[in-house]
Amino acid sequence: MRPPASRVTFDRGELHRILDLYGRKVAAGEWRDYAIAFLRDRAVFSVFHRAAEVPLYRIEKVLGLQRREGAYAVVTASGQVLRRGHDLRRVLRALDRGLTVVN
Repeated sequence: MRPPASRVTFDRGELHRILDLYGRKVAAGEWRDYAIAFLRDRAVFSVFHRAAEVPLYRIEKVLGLQRREGAYAVVTASGQVLRRGHDLRRVLRALDRGLTVVN
């Protein structure tokens, strides 16, 4: 048996789905930058409209919530959870439905 991972990460398939959405939003002019953080308890993909701002959305993978609520979540800049679930594809639909930021 392998020892537990020291960090939570996105696997190749998860990153592919996230970057596919990111590419579509960049092409639409909605998103311009991103950051990825792999921490002990979660992996976070943050998207920005401008690099100097707080992230518009965070796509999080939290293994501690995997059994109860689902490992994946989309969180707004204010901390509101838009969607949480077990299937990343379904969770990402919360961002793919044309939500826009009002300046």
